[in-house]
Amino acid sequence: MIGMRKLLLTTLLCAGMLPAADFAGTWLGQIPFTFNGQHLRMFQQIAIKIAPNGNTIEGKLYGDYGSAAITEGKISGDQIDFVVVAREQQGNQINDTRLHFSGTIQPNGEIEMSRVRESATNAGNGGVYKYKSEQAKTIFRLTRLP
Repeated sequence: MIGMRKLLLTTLLCAGMLPAADFAGTWLGQIPFTFNGQHLRMFQQIAIKIAPNGNTIEGKLYGDYGSAAITEGKISGDQIDFVVVAREQQGNQINDTRLHFSGTIQPNGEIEMSRVRESATNAGNGGVYKYKSEQAKTIFRLTRLP
């Protein structure tokens, strides 16, 4: 019985020491546009440069109209999680939108990502808008540049 406990404890400890997946590099993808929860037939081209540093990451998201730094970046095994505050236009208004990205590296080497718009602050008057989670989540894939 003691042998089984040692084996179980050793297995659990080793599982916690598995190396993180290799997220380093520049990743390309297309995020589908949505309107009222419906996907449109338009996409935003993005590139994400990821620079791991242990279990944290730094980097930048590049979009159609600019770039934004990655903050709050974490890696855990084959999962990645980070936040970007990006400028977005909605109608005649420019917002600083907090975007939460999370994803898992797939067996084919791609990252399956989700992006959730958490909140937006009007760049002109500082007014804040909180998104409803069911309307704010978008799923897409990223492919690493060789």
